[in-house]
This record gives sequence, structure tokens and C-alpha cells, in this order.
Amino acid sequence: MVRGFEKPAARWAAGHRGVDLALEAGGSVLAPYEGEVVFAGTVVDRQVLTLEHPDGRRSSFEPVSNPLPVGSRVQAGDAIAQLDSNIQHCTSSFCLHWGVREPAPGSETARRGLDYTNPLLLLGLEEPSVLLPIGDDFAA
Repeated sequence: MVRGFEKPAARWAAGHRGVDLALEAGGSVLAPYEGEVVFAGTVVDRQVLTLEHPDGRRSSFEPVSNPLPVGSRVQAGDAIAQLDSNIQHCTSSFCLHWGVREPAPGSETARRGLDYTNPLLLLGLEEPSVLLPIGDDFAA
């Protein structure tokens, strides 16, 4: 991992809404879970591919080239694109940015109220933070 997830203090605040993973230029981008390609197109100056997973989460990958077309169904491990060798997202090396959005509590559909979450939580590589009480009643 080149850079980790940094949750912003507020939805509009600065942060790093995903993880940057080292990958060779032109390397295959693989689907982390089954899903359907719901977006494959240019955002600002780079191509982005977005998968919607059965649980409503959305995974986005950038910068990519040769993405699968919208409507393509994929399984975990399927090649969905290649890392774009013309754009260097990370400053010192080529890397893939993977962002995950999940339905916010109380949102009516998966397409509204999406909040960014740490992709590594989905892989079981990190555990969510848990706040514990402190004081005289707390026994560690």
C-alpha cells in the first residue's frame, strides 16, 4: 500500500477517500467482489471504473484504461481494466486508487447518501475503530 484511507472530518472536508495500491503500469485491475459496472468514463483527466456490489456498496478505481463497458457483470478476481500507464496518480510510483462508498444510515437507496469507507475493512485487513469508555468503571 502506498497511501492509506484518511476519513475527512466532514463529507466536504479534505481527506483521502480510498487507498492507493502499488501496481505496475498496464497491470490488471481485478474486481474485489462480484458486481456490475455502473460507470466507465472520464472524470476530469482520467478514466474511472465503478462497480456496484450486491450489498449496495460501490468500488471505484482510477486511473484505468480499457475498462469493461457499463452493464458488464463480474465476479471477484475478474480483470475489469488496466492501470493507465499515461497517468501517475501517486507522486513517486504508479498506483491504483480504490475508493469504496456505502449507503449512509437512513438513505433510501444505494445511489443516494453514499459515504466513503476504508476499502481495507472490506478485505478484513483492518478493523474498525472502537471507542471505549475510560474512568473508574473501566476494566481493561
